[in-house]
Amino acid sequence: MAACALVACSLNAQVFSFTKDQMLRYTARNPFDRFEDGRPKVPDSLLEKVRGLSVEEVWSVLPGAGFPNQYEGGWDVLHPEMKLVGRAVTAQFMPLRPDINDIVQEDGKAKGYRKAQHQWVLDKLQPGDVFVADMFGKIDGGGIVGDNLATYIAVITKTGIVVDGVVRDQQGIFPIGIPVYCRGYHPSAIAGVTLTGYNIPIRIGKATVLPGDVVFGDRTGLYFIPPHLVQKVVDRAEDTHIHDQWTQEKFRTGKYKSTDIYSTPEDPALKKEYADYLKKKRGQ
Repeated sequence: MAACALVACSLNAQVFSFTKDQMLRYTARNPFDRFEDGRPKVPDSLLEKVRGLSVEEVWSVLPGAGFPNQYEGGWDVLHPEMKLVGRAVTAQFMPLRPDINDIVQEDGKAKGYRKAQHQWVLDKLQPGDVFVADMFGKIDGGGIVGDNLATYIAVITKTGIVVDGVVRDQQGIFPIGIPVYCRGYHPSAIAGVTLTGYNIPIRIGKATVLPGDVVFGDRTGLYFIPPHLVQKVVDRAEDTHIHDQWTQEKFRTGKYKSTDIYSTPEDPALKKEYADYLKKKRGQ
């Protein structure tokens, strides 16, 4: 009987939010500090380096490291000229079912949560967080934030928003000046959904997202980078930047055919020239 009670307690915790022990277990590969609830806290200094990446540079590492399901594209991006970088705070919503919603509301009230369920999550955001919401592609009744809550998110996090659904008040959100990745826009406010998970694993399109993943977005799409691979991605990208710089400098001379230089030179003299260039740029 006691074992059954323990299982029930664990399941109830996972429906709404990871316990600290669960967070530690599911993110055990994290090499960095953590927030009080156990969520991985990739350092700000490393996040700043991530800002210099491209989606293609992230792709060059994650699939080969055994993480092929971290990318999602096909977004409507507000402010695509800005990159989105931060630590994921996840929220999972499902179509409203009254018997489940009643329990969620009851539990939320017992914990002191007020007003709309999505605001329960927004009130927990911290600087550097990215609100990542699985709204299962909902359009009508899927407007999870408008210009008011987008202003709140911008002030608190200084990052942006990811919604597998829509936002409302596009005209009002645009001048706030944060990147927003969504499936479109609709004038309706959020309705007909229940918050079934906060800071748990969620699905965003074809990607699996854990709380504390580093969210990286550019014009191409979004990557959700596991914390233990962030440094590897950054290190590989630095070499890629050097390689691309050397390659493009060579092409600008107009002296070479594409096959002479790209993807790697075959001529021994050019190979040595690039190796010396790489060492110099690395500061070796």
